[in-house]
Amino acid sequence: MNPPQSSKKSPLSQRVVRGDFKVGHLPGFGAWTFLVFLYLYLPLIILIIFSFNANRTVTIWEGFSLNWYAEVFKSEPIRRAALTSLLVASIATVVATVIATLAALTLVRGGKFKGKNLASATLMTPLMIPEIVTAVATLALFTAIGASLGIGKVIIAHCVFCIPFAYLPISARLQSMDSSLEQAAHDLYANDWRTFRRVTLPLLIPGILSGAILAFIISMDDFIITLFVAEAGTTTLPLYIYGLVRVGVTPEVNAISSLMLAVSVIFVLLSFIIGRKQ
Repeated sequence: MNPPQSSKKSPLSQRVVRGDFKVGHLPGFGAWTFLVFLYLYLPLIILIIFSFNANRTVTIWEGFSLNWYAEVFKSEPIRRAALTSLLVASIATVVATVIATLAALTLVRGGKFKGKNLASATLMTPLMIPEIVTAVATLALFTAIGASLGIGKVIIAHCVFCIPFAYLPISARLQSMDSSLEQAAHDLYANDWRTFRRVTLPLLIPGILSGAILAFIISMDDFIITLFVAEAGTTTLPLYIYGLVRVGVTPEVNAISSLMLAVSVIFVLLSFIIGRKQ
């Protein structure tokens, strides 16, 4: 005969069964979490601190100074690169957000149609494919058709790459909206366009703004795709920073990177606030 098995369970198993188990109560969870966040954010903190270093030697602290930020704002090449990035990101954001909104309305509110799953998967493909693969494929396409569009090549590439990032918040907002409001508008004899303009669009605006902010940040910070498709004379801010880093990390690089980090944090906070207000 087999020996009788004990019916006693460990305290952890009992808590899982009762449903009051919390992963934060595991031994050492807090310490490991602290180490992970320290690994993620300590380099950023060091970068910001040394961007205020008076010494040109990056790793030797001499004193607090804003000279490097002043140098950044006075530099004509940096201003041109920043304006190029803003132009590309603004156009890519508008185009990607419009396409993402139309795609979300079709896939979420369009009902069932043939090829819906394929269209949804195709739309999300840029998120699943490594960015280096997308960059090589885009370069191969432009080379095959012999396109020489200058900054237009970067804008087209960014528009395509930013669409799924804008689509995610918009589709999530549509899925959380109560479709009975639109049905009520139709019951009150509103046509499709009037229902969209007076009911759907106002409710969808928070998702559209979140998607646009996310697309703008992705475009502003993109480096790999821009490096592959940009022609001579088309220099965005990430490309300019890369050119500086190749000859060594300088306080100007720290200052530019800190400013870009600040812009990214501001836009992410705006997206978070808008999402909370939904």
